[in-house]
Amino acid sequence: MAASSVRSAMWRNGKARVGLVLAGLFLLMAVVGPLVAGDPLAFVGVPHDAPSAVHWLGTTGQGQDVLAQTLVGAGPTLLVALLTGALTVGIGALIGGLAGFLGGRVDDGLSLLMNVFLVMPGLPLMVVLAAWLPTGPVTMVLVLSLTGWAWHARVIRAQSLALRRRDFVVAALMSGERPLRVLVVEVLPNMASLLASSFVGATTYAVGAQVGLEFLGLGDVGAVTWGTNLYWAANDSALLTGAWWTFVPTGLSVALVGFGLTLIGFGLDEVTNPRLSSPRAPGLPVGQPPGSTPVVRRG
Repeated sequence: MAASSVRSAMWRNGKARVGLVLAGLFLLMAVVGPLVAGDPLAFVGVPHDAPSAVHWLGTTGQGQDVLAQTLVGAGPTLLVALLTGALTVGIGALIGGLAGFLGGRVDDGLSLLMNVFLVMPGLPLMVVLAAWLPTGPVTMVLVLSLTGWAWHARVIRAQSLALRRRDFVVAALMSGERPLRVLVVEVLPNMASLLASSFVGATTYAVGAQVGLEFLGLGDVGAVTWGTNLYWAANDSALLTGAWWTFVPTGLSVALVGFGLTLIGFGLDEVTNPRLSSPRAPGLPVGQPPGSTPVVRRG
């Protein structure tokens, strides 16, 4: 399916359209937010001041503007999530593609590596790596990518195994092209929908995992991100004091971004696999087209 037709089909799909609008709004927030918001670390009011005409979303436990922190925190959070999604899928495509395409001992060795990462508990590994490495956005991207690539590699390996016997791949190898070039030029482009879906899933995972690690204090607590906003709200006992406005805007933003990305993933799956969205008449077995006569099995 051509890229232009995929874009138009995505926009016609209801789930994808809602997801794209939500994701677009938050990307716009990430770009425009720092330009319109004041200094998110400036002390501008009374601590734990409720929302008012002066501070629309109230103030934090240190007297900082919650709206400014929510707007400014969108940029670093989404940037780390997008970079993590790209790096995760890149590692998965390289290792999974090589394993499935080359086969043999290469497949055995890389499959063993995938299995090791798949059986290791992800959350404890993330916590250990984030606590041991220096804090910062680069560390966050590396930690999330290293703990999340194996599942995508496993899926891409299976698809690579199915494509390596296709005529166009065999013809490219017979013409003398190097296997790595065939993988990059011939095989991976034919997985475009799978790679796109994997990127959306990896980005969704990165948003939640990043916010969770920063909430635990395993990020740069001096930076303004959605995760550190929740970290400082917890430190200020916002839940115990009833200062809901210090954590609800950030939590709602995280939930809406995850919801939007999930809808994009569902829409992408339905566009690239129309059978997922095709209606089925009541009473028809799965796989039987509408309008056909149900097959009655007699004992």
